[in-house]
Amino acid sequence: MTTTAAHVGHRPYTKLFTAFFAGLLTATVGLYAGQYVPQALMLPLMIVEIIMIVMMIFVRKKKAVGYGMMFAFMFISGMTLYPVIAYYVSTLGANVVLEAFGITAVSFAGIAIYATVSKRDFTFLGSFLFISLIALVGLGILNIFLPFSSTTQLIYSAFGILIFIGYTLYDFSRLTVHGFTERDIPMIVVSVYLDFVNLFLYILRFIGISRD
Repeated sequence: MTTTAAHVGHRPYTKLFTAFFAGLLTATVGLYAGQYVPQALMLPLMIVEIIMIVMMIFVRKKKAVGYGMMFAFMFISGMTLYPVIAYYVSTLGANVVLEAFGITAVSFAGIAIYATVSKRDFTFLGSFLFISLIALVGLGILNIFLPFSSTTQLIYSAFGILIFIGYTLYDFSRLTVHGFTERDIPMIVVSVYLDFVNLFLYILRFIGISRD
């Protein structure tokens, strides 16, 4: 058993899930606070959010990401989510948004449990998922200048759903197969949170387009 794997056990997983739910609570508070943030500040906050992700990736290579940065990122992410959620609530209704959230929560939990219990190694998906994510971002930028048809939008949303299902499998498989230590938890929480939020947004987008 390697040193890293030796740290994997009940206690790290307990701390991981505690930190994850604390992060979700922080993001929820940020979401609530987002309604009071002027629209003009949303773009700068989104840029800060992206910069923080890049910083955490580079910091992770040298040392552990701290809980302070993790919670700050969650709070800002919650604020930047507010306009998106508010848009879907106004166009589709709160019930549809809650339905999408429920589907996401059940799907995410099911994938996480499968990856953890089966102990199958899905880390081979890493390169494919990264390339697919770049393609997804590129198509999203293209869509701004050359709007897609409804059918293409639906396919695009389904593509996004598949990518973040894959990332959820990848991240939980990496935890199970390769292990983690307590100092890794803040960065793991950020990664898993991004899987969850993006899966939710693409499911919400898919439902929205399919009901137009």
